[in-house]
Amino acid sequence: MHTRSATTGDVDAIASCIALAFATDPVWEPALRRSDGRIDHHEPYWRRFVAAAVDQGTAFMTDGGEAVAIWVPPGGDELPPEGVEALDAFLEEHLDADAVRAMHTLYERFEASRAPLGPHYYLSLLATHPDHRGKGVGQALLADNLSAWDDAGAPAYLESTNPANDHRYARAGFRPIGGFQTVLDRAWVSAMWRDVGGPPASIRG
Repeated sequence: MHTRSATTGDVDAIASCIALAFATDPVWEPALRRSDGRIDHHEPYWRRFVAAAVDQGTAFMTDGGEAVAIWVPPGGDELPPEGVEALDAFLEEHLDADAVRAMHTLYERFEASRAPLGPHYYLSLLATHPDHRGKGVGQALLADNLSAWDDAGAPAYLESTNPANDHRYARAGFRPIGGFQTVLDRAWVSAMWRDVGGPPASIRG
C-alpha cells in the first residue's frame, strides 16, 4: 500500500470517504443530525476541513482512497478565519437552531481540550472507506504519518470520538490524557497524546 499527500483534486473524494466513514459515528452523527433526516449536508461539511488541510500540506491518503488522514500542523488552524465564518453560515443554513447551538458548544469543548498542550500535530480526522474496513489500511496510513512526525521531532494529539477505535490508537503509541462529553447525547470523547516515537513497546502491550 502506498500513501501520498492529497491535492486539491482529491478533496471531493476525501470528503466523501469521511462522510461515509462517520455516518454512524457516536459523536458526529448526532451533531450533524437534522430533524428531517437528510444527510446531504455531511459531505460539504467535511469538505471544508479537508480543503484547509490540503492547503496546509497535511492531508494524506492511500493511493486508491481507501483511507484518509486530515492533520493540523503545529501552529496551524483547522479552518482559516474566512472558513470559520463560512462554516457558521453553513450550519445556520443546514441545521436546526438547537443543533447549531450544540455544535458551537461542542467546538468549544474540542478547543478547550487542546488549549493547554504544547506544539503538536493534531489528527483532526482519520477515516477508512466502509468497503475497506478491517484491512489495516487506516492503521498503515496513520503509522506512515506518525513516522514523518517522529522524524520532525513533533508529538501528536487526537480526540477519539468512537471508543471502538481507542485500542487502535493505543497500538500506534497514543495514551489517554483526559476527555470530555458531547452536548446532545453526552458521548465520551477521549483525548489522546503521543510523544515523539511513542511509548516503549513494553508499555504499549
